Amino acid sequence: MRREDVRVLILRIEGTNCEEESARAFRLAGASPEIVHLNQLLARDLSPGWRRRLGDYTILMLPGGFSAGDYVRAGAIFAARMRSGLEADLRAFVDSGRPILGICNGFQVLVELGLLPALHGTMAPAPEACLGTNDSNRYECRPTILRHDNHGRCVFTRHLPFGARIVAIAAHAEGKLLFPKGEETRILRQLEAEDQVVFRYVDPDGSLAGYPWCPSGTFDNIAALCNPAGNVFGMMPHPERVLTRYTHPDWTRGAPSEVGEGRTIFESVVDYCVRRF
Repeated sequence: MRREDVRVLILRIEGTNCEEESARAFRLAGASPEIVHLNQLLARDLSPGWRRRLGDYTILMLPGGFSAGDYVRAGAIFAARMRSGLEADLRAFVDSGRPILGICNGFQVLVELGLLPALHGTMAPAPEACLGTNDSNRYECRPTILRHDNHGRCVFTRHLPFGARIVAIAAHAEGKLLFPKGEETRILRQLEAEDQVVFRYVDPDGSLAGYPWCPSGTFDNIAALCNPAGNVFGMMPHPERVLTRYTHPDWTRGAPSEVGEGRTIFESVVDYCVRRF
């Protein structure tokens, strides 16, 4: 497959945002993104020019924002609408090896869908985790330092060596990853055994640290997860907001390249698709 043949479906509903930044990220990686409303996948009475089918795309992306106002729980309504009409299609998409990316609100949607952390199969019938309110009890918007803790399972970060650090922008009120009470240690062992922990929040020395380096109080400083197959990936901070050095918080200091650190996420998954499909 050529890079330009990698078709990316960026799915939106009312309240999502960052669609345009996400589309630009994939265009910079050489792919062909299209922003599509969920109704274009679900509505059966649309004219052929508007109707879209999930199976026609190589990558599915769920962008950030506040889908459906984040009523009930962050991402819950978006996830329920997707499950009601697309569950079989989503399972087939993941099982075929095609990638799904969820950033911020998109990560919340993937957890609500049961596609992450995927402890018991492709898509759990109910959420196996949740992304709760930050410990600060407020919306946090700040640069974060992420340490790459994945050994190669995640197809979105294979361009990054283990232990590498990147900067991405956190912008969320509900980013605290939580697992069922009393099960946290067991689940963490399973995630690490399956190489599902992708990024952790760290301080400038690369060590796990509390607020403000970890903006949410998330369990074990986890900022990003993938499924056991490595093709479903969710992260809370926004890599699409650091595509160039000009949106990096310290862009005037010592950067030899104009390429932002967030771009590697998109280039890695497009390269995977070129080789795989």
